[in-house]
Amino acid sequence: MRIISGSHKGRRFSPPKTLPVRPTTDFAKEGLFNVLRNRKDIEGTSILDLCAGTGNMALEFASRGATSVLSVDAHYGCVKYINKIAHELELRQIHALKADLFGFVKKLHQQYDLVFADPPYQLDGVPELPDLLFSKDCLKKDGIMILEHGKELNFEDHSRYSFSKKYGNVNFTFFE
Repeated sequence: MRIISGSHKGRRFSPPKTLPVRPTTDFAKEGLFNVLRNRKDIEGTSILDLCAGTGNMALEFASRGATSVLSVDAHYGCVKYINKIAHELELRQIHALKADLFGFVKKLHQQYDLVFADPPYQLDGVPELPDLLFSKDCLKKDGIMILEHGKELNFEDHSRYSFSKKYGNVNFTFFE
C-alpha cells in the first residue's frame, strides 16, 4: 500500500499479514480521491474513519492536510498499527481508537467534515449504517459521508444518497 498524494506522497507501508483486514486497493483509493478533489478540499478538514483497518485511508487524508483524523477499529492490532505508522510519519492529527463500530456510532456526539466507513462487506447492519450515522447528526454543514461496500448493496433510494462510484470490486456510495 502507498500514500498517493500530499506531504507523504509515494510512501509505502506494509501492514502485518495477521491483521483481519481487506484494505482498499490503491486503484480504488486513487479513484475515490480524484472524485473528492472535485467535491471537497481535504486540507483543514476533520475526518472520521470507521473500520479503519490498516489506516490506509487515514494516512491518505492526513497526508493531504486533514487537521484531525479519528480512526476507529474493533481490532486492537489495527489500532496499534495505525498509531505506530502515524507516529513514524509524525502525523499527529491521526488518533486511533479501539471500539465496536455500532457501539461507537451510537455514542457519537461530534460532527465531522467527512465520514468514511469501510465495514466488512458481510457485517450485519451495514445497510442501516447510513441512517444510524445521520441520526447522530455527525456531519457538519456541507459534509460528506462515504460508505465502501460490496456490489450487493444499493443505496440509490436513500434520502441522502448523492452518487456511487465503482472501482473493480470496490463500491463507494456518497451521501450528503
